[in-house]
Amino acid sequence: MMCADYTNLNQACPKDSFPLLRIDQLVDSIVGHQLLSFMDTYSGYNQIRMDPADEEHTAFRTDKGIYCYKVMSFGLKNVGAIYQRLMNKVFKELIGRSMEVYVDDMLVKSVRREDHLEDLEKCFRILR
Repeated sequence: MMCADYTNLNQACPKDSFPLLRIDQLVDSIVGHQLLSFMDTYSGYNQIRMDPADEEHTAFRTDKGIYCYKVMSFGLKNVGAIYQRLMNKVFKELIGRSMEVYVDDMLVKSVRREDHLEDLEKCFRILR
């Protein structure tokens, strides 16, 4: 495993102030729902392509040569905000209804137990 220090890069980048959902709002949004499914999209941000013009800023050296990231790397200042914005866009039809997303944690919620499989299918269809 490798660890990259993005301290200088993060200091040079402006902060993306995209608002994250407050945890208390997330908890309040599940009141009255009979079934919940929690999913962790661990490292989902690693599937988001970097802007090619920004790839060189993530360069690092190894004994085999110089490399850079072509996808978002954890440790970059704005990864959370960028990922949340993307998830809000991808799941815009479900968020607040049958789904909530907090960065890399997703929650499918169903008011009626019998609707839960259908609600999960909608989520998985979008993920595909």
